[in-house]
Amino acid sequence: MKKHILPAIKLSLVCLVLFILIYPGMLWAISQLAPGKGEGKTLETDSHVYYEQVGQAFSSDAYFWSRPSQVNYNAAGSGASNLATSNPTYLKTVEERLNHFLERNPAVSRDQVPVDLITASGSGLDPHISLAAARVQIPRLAATRGISILALEKLVDEQKESALWGLFGPEKVHVLKLNLALDKLTEKKGGNDHE
Repeated sequence: MKKHILPAIKLSLVCLVLFILIYPGMLWAISQLAPGKGEGKTLETDSHVYYEQVGQAFSSDAYFWSRPSQVNYNAAGSGASNLATSNPTYLKTVEERLNHFLERNPAVSRDQVPVDLITASGSGLDPHISLAAARVQIPRLAATRGISILALEKLVDEQKESALWGLFGPEKVHVLKLNLALDKLTEKKGGNDHE
């Protein structure tokens, strides 16, 4: 038994050095090469600093709505509901989201609502929505903001982000950036009186 204690102690010390000092140090060094130096990309406005990769909650009729979040966009505890798509509780939640959306967007029919407006992402932090999810909200925003549908369609197209390397994933829009651009557009047209 004594002959096993010394190797076990040595292995424990090697693992401590490797996993507490060397590995985290390597990750920190690599992160210094990334934009934001491992702190994450930020987006600054006049009064706030936002983390670009964390979604924001928008529920006002005067803004494009974000994808629902199971964790209320709290980056400290990201995650999904973990309920199966056949689970009655999950189906009830999705149906409630759909009914709420249709109530606030009367120009939209049930089959026009994109799935990303009524289902949460796996992380609950997704800052993007699909182009279809942005476009389906345009009639509500046109009525609320007093901006033409054509101007709003142009705004969505200007904020469109391409698929990764033009190959992976769909085209999408970053909801916070889109809403900040919407505020600027409203200010140019003579002030924003939405909130």
